[in-house]
Amino acid sequence: MKHLEHNQEFRLNEILFENRNKAYGAYVLRTESDRILTKAFFIGVGLLAAVSIIPVVISAFNSAEVTDTNFTPDPPVMINVDKPNDPPAEVLPPQTVTPPPPSVRQYDSQVVTPTRNADESKIVKDIPKDAIAGVKNDFVAPPAPKINVPTSVISGPGTVVPPKVIPAVDPGPDNSVKGIDELSVTAKFEGGIDAFRNKVMNKFDVSAFEDEGSVNTTVTFIVEKDGTISDIKTNGKDASFNAEAIRTIKAVKGKWIPGKNKKGESVRSYFKFPISMKFDN
Repeated sequence: MKHLEHNQEFRLNEILFENRNKAYGAYVLRTESDRILTKAFFIGVGLLAAVSIIPVVISAFNSAEVTDTNFTPDPPVMINVDKPNDPPAEVLPPQTVTPPPPSVRQYDSQVVTPTRNADESKIVKDIPKDAIAGVKNDFVAPPAPKINVPTSVISGPGTVVPPKVIPAVDPGPDNSVKGIDELSVTAKFEGGIDAFRNKVMNKFDVSAFEDEGSVNTTVTFIVEKDGTISDIKTNGKDASFNAEAIRTIKAVKGKWIPGKNKKGESVRSYFKFPISMKFDN
């Protein structure tokens, strides 16, 4: 079939170029087109195959490297960080270093005893300026002072222990009860001492003591920093009167102004309040 198509194309070319110069390039191209296309096809296929084979060749060269199958890598070295191999630090005691004696030039200053046949070969004529007199080689250097040089040889990492710092102890708030001599301002009742005295007398129940003539006691209590009172005590001889005095003090409504120390700070302080009553029979 292809041969027939080729013959038809050939006859067509012969008809087209009849009575024309067949050496013209177009005639040659039309007649040689199949051969040129075939040649171009094979060249293209060859180039494509070469491009495809290049990576395979490169990979083959890389894999062809000689590998020593008998090679065994060294096992990993395990280092114990918590327990280093180095021995602990060793501190040597101070050593005494004695410096060498100084180098001193000396000449023989010994006078030779005069004799008839004296040996003058040992007479020193040229004396160095820095030499000292004496019998030759009898110089004794003064003892050098001993110097204690603390030396230490440290092997291993060692550990530096910082000095222990003791934090200052906070004394905390001052909750001691101050006496009147420790106060710059004494505690007082809001409204004044007279107002406090009137409230005490108005709340005091005197019905149980009218037959006793006169009774008295001294009430002491602590005025706290917040203006409240605590630790109420009495020192009277009549227990019933003492109990009524304590009940009355607790029943009084009102707030106290706390005392202040020399620094102007509010503190706990004592307060004394005497109560004395006399009844006519």
